[in-house]
Amino acid sequence: MTMSSSRPGSPGPGRTERLVLPGVLTAAQAARTVAGIAAAQRPDGAIPWFRGHHLDPWDHVEAAMALDAAGEHARAEAAYRWLAEHQNGDGSWYAAYADGAADEPTDRSRETNFVAYVAVGVWHHYLSTGDDAFLDRMWPTVFAAVEFVLRLQQPGGQIGWKREDDGTDRTEALLTGCSSVHHALRCALAIAEHREEPQPDWELALGLLGHAIRHHPERFSDKNRYSMDWYYPVLGGAVTGAAAKERIEERWDEFVVPGLGVRCVVPNPWVTGGESCELALTLWAMGESDRAVDILRWIGHLRAEDGMYWTGYVYDDEAIWPEERTTWTAGALLLAVAALGGDEATTAVFGGERLPVGLDPEGCCG
Repeated sequence: MTMSSSRPGSPGPGRTERLVLPGVLTAAQAARTVAGIAAAQRPDGAIPWFRGHHLDPWDHVEAAMALDAAGEHARAEAAYRWLAEHQNGDGSWYAAYADGAADEPTDRSRETNFVAYVAVGVWHHYLSTGDDAFLDRMWPTVFAAVEFVLRLQQPGGQIGWKREDDGTDRTEALLTGCSSVHHALRCALAIAEHREEPQPDWELALGLLGHAIRHHPERFSDKNRYSMDWYYPVLGGAVTGAAAKERIEERWDEFVVPGLGVRCVVPNPWVTGGESCELALTLWAMGESDRAVDILRWIGHLRAEDGMYWTGYVYDDEAIWPEERTTWTAGALLLAVAALGGDEATTAVFGGERLPVGLDPEGCCG
C-alpha cells in the first residue's frame, strides 16, 4: 500500500526508507510531508503551490518528482499526464494556472525553463518505475517541449527567457533559468538515447548552452544578488569539479546564514526553504554531504505541524514570511533527502554522471 491509499495527514506505510535523515526527517515525518503534497494535488493530477494558489509547470514537476521519491508513482504519473493533456500546440505551457485549472491560465507567457523541466521529471519517473510504456507516451510531450525551448536559443548559446502571449520573444537570458534548461536538455537526451532516437541538434544546443554558462557571464542578465544564480550553474551540471568548488566557496558567506538556512537575495535578511534545499542538493552533487545535511537540519525551523514547510523566514523580525506552505518547498526538501539517502532515480538525475554532456563547441563561439 502506498501513501495515496493512506489517510491524509497520517504517517502511512509509504516507501520512506530513503526519506529518513537523522536530525532532518523521521519516517513518520517524511510520510506526513508526502501526505501534505498529495493533499494539495487535484483529482486531475495538477499540483498547485497550495490549494487556492496557482500552478506553474516547473514547481508542478518538482512536486511530482518528490512523490516518485516517496513511492507515490500513480500520483506522479497523474501529474505528468496533466502536462501531456494540457500542452499548448507549440509545445509549451503557460507560466501560471489558477489553482491548477488548465482552462484558467493567469499568466499566458511561456517561460523556457518552465517548459523544459518536464524532461527532468519524465526521466526521473522512468528511472523510478522502469515503465517503458510511460516513456513512450510522454516522449512526444518531451520532444515538443524541447523543440519549443530551442527555438528561443540565441546565437551565443543562451536561451531566451520566455515568449509572450502575443508571440513576442523575450531574448533576455537568465542564468538560473538557463542552468535549469541545461539540466533538462541532458535528461531529454538521456530519454532520446534510451529510445535509440539520436538528437544531434539537441546535443549541439546543449554544448553551446553549457559553454555560455561556463565562459560568458555577459550573455546573461545580472541577477547575482540572487542565491540561485550562485549555485544553479552547479546544480544544473554546467559547472563541475574544481570550478564548482571555487564558485560555491566564493560567495558562501554572503548567502549562507549558519543555523537558519540560505538567503534568497542579498542583502535581505530572509532565508528560504527552497533555496536552502537546492543548495543542499548542489552540495551533495559536489560530494559535500556533511554540509548538505547541516543545511537541511537548519531549516527544521520552517517545518509546520502539518508536515509542510513555510516558504521563508525574516530573521531580523523573527517572522515567518510569506505565510504560505508550498508543495515545491516540501518537494525540494524530499528530493534533497532522497539524494542523500541514495535513492537511485534521484541520484542519477541530480548526480549527472550518467547524463549526456552534449557537444562542446570548439574554441569560443564569439
